[in-house]
Amino acid sequence: MLTSQILLWIAVLVLAVLVAALARQVGILHERIAPAGALTLHQKVKVGDAATPMLLRALDGSSVTVGGKRDGRSQLIFFVSPDCPVCKFLLPVFKSAARAEADWLDALLASDGDEAAQRRMVMEQGLGGAPFVLSEALGRSFGVSKLPYAVLLDETGRVASLGLINSREHLESLFEAKERGVASIQDFLARRQGEA
Repeated sequence: MLTSQILLWIAVLVLAVLVAALARQVGILHERIAPAGALTLHQKVKVGDAATPMLLRALDGSSVTVGGKRDGRSQLIFFVSPDCPVCKFLLPVFKSAARAEADWLDALLASDGDEAAQRRMVMEQGLGGAPFVLSEALGRSFGVSKLPYAVLLDETGRVASLGLINSREHLESLFEAKERGVASIQDFLARRQGEA
């Protein structure tokens, strides 16, 4: 009986050492793996470029201006498609972010293609609160080639951040990049490593 007690305590101590070693490794990995932001593709527009103002008609018939000075408000353009499963998954994230950031942000959805399919998506996803524009020219002006994609314009109508959005973190990284005055979270981390 005494032998089994001693072996049990040895096993507990070995397990405690292993758990401590694993916790240390998780901490090291956490430091090495930086947060991932929205992926910026090889696009023709860059952060800091002025967006050419465009007057567009939304699906509900209202007029929407994209770009230009906005009286202290930024503008988020979220490019989606009814055929994109990731887009559909991220639409609740878009709605949540638009509500949470409503004090400084005007959010709109953009797409091109079949108007009937877009209207069905608006109804199915409950997107009536945000303007939804159909414009191939808008997507081309920002060099959108893959979806879902987002562009954040600052108060002066300049591109503050942009990129391919595949998660809530990617969308929030656009806001964080604007707040920090960098092109992307990756640029911010690269600068920090360069300073260290």
